[in-house]
Formats: sequence, structure tokens, C-alpha cells
Amino acid sequence: MTCWAIIPIKASAEAKSRLAGALDPAARQRLVCAMADHVAAAARAAVNVERLCLVTPGRPDCAGDALLVDDPGQGLNAALGAALAQVAAQGASRAVIVAADLPTLTPRDIELLAAAPAGEIAIAPDRHGTGTNALSLPLPQATGFAFAFGPDSFALHHDEAGRLGLSIEVIHSHGLARDIDEPPDLADAAALLDRQG
Repeated sequence: MTCWAIIPIKASAEAKSRLAGALDPAARQRLVCAMADHVAAAARAAVNVERLCLVTPGRPDCAGDALLVDDPGQGLNAALGAALAQVAAQGASRAVIVAADLPTLTPRDIELLAAAPAGEIAIAPDRHGTGTNALSLPLPQATGFAFAFGPDSFALHHDEAGRLGLSIEVIHSHGLARDIDEPPDLADAAALLDRQG
């Protein structure tokens, strides 16, 4: 089995605008970069992940030897569809898609996703239970998976798994649930903010 981790990274100028009341633009940019570096490092440390793919409009510091898939600006879901097709074409048997804004993510969280049984999709919801912070897709069965990141993505991704006839495992963990979107969420990023300060 060959498992790839796919991490979408927004251009830092566009990222985390809902934090504007708590962080100035330079601090938001530093936080976005620090979280992306943290998530990429966790993926690289996961024992059952062989390769890393970054979906990004540029070349972030954490790129290293990762496959880079350009985000042409048609939205996150289209960019992830392109990345999934590329890793499938390179022989991946599983793709783990992980949000880049998970400051408490651990390699073990990614290992749980990567270890989903063959033919099964794993979904990690956000802290509210309505969004999706990570997906684990079996390949080639889920090569045509229609990503639906945005409002109510957890339910939409659940429905998409059903459309493909694939069973679902829901993975709950602190590291996978705690994304950073609103100022109250920043407590989960305190350690990264301290390092950036």
C-alpha cells in the first residue's frame, strides 16, 4: 500500500481573514505558515505515509521534496480533485487529505487516517461536527470523489461516500478537530504563536 498525504495551503494573503480582529496581517501570515509547516512535519513523521503533496499557488518553505500541485484559483475543491488525480496516477493506494490549519495535529492522527481499511473512507470532522478537517480516500475506488469543502462539508462528504458505495469510518481526535477559523480558536494555536512571537 502506498499512502500519500495531500495538504492544501492557501496563499497567506487570503488566509484566515476571520482572524483580522485578533491578529494583524503580518501575524496572520506567520500563523498560516507556522501551521502549514507543523501539518507537513506531522505528515512526514507518520510511519504509514510515503509521500507528500502540497496544493498551493506558490512554493512554501515546507515544500521540501513534496509534489507541488498548483492551485489555479478555481477553488479548493477543484484543486484537490486535480491533486487526487495526480497521486492516483502515480500509483497511490490511499490519499489522506489534511487541512493546513491544525496546530495540535500529531503524526498519530495522520496514521489513524492512513490505516483505514481497504475500500473504506475515513472522515475527521471539525470541533463543531459540521465541517471536514481530514479525509482518507481509498484508491482507485475514490478517484472520482467530489470534494465539497465549505459549509456542511461533513454531511456532503458522507453523502459522496455513499454515492461511491464506500463505507465510512468517522475519526474523532483532538488534533484533527481543532482547526483555526475564529479568534476563540486561537487558544489551540498558542504554542505556535509563542514560537512566532
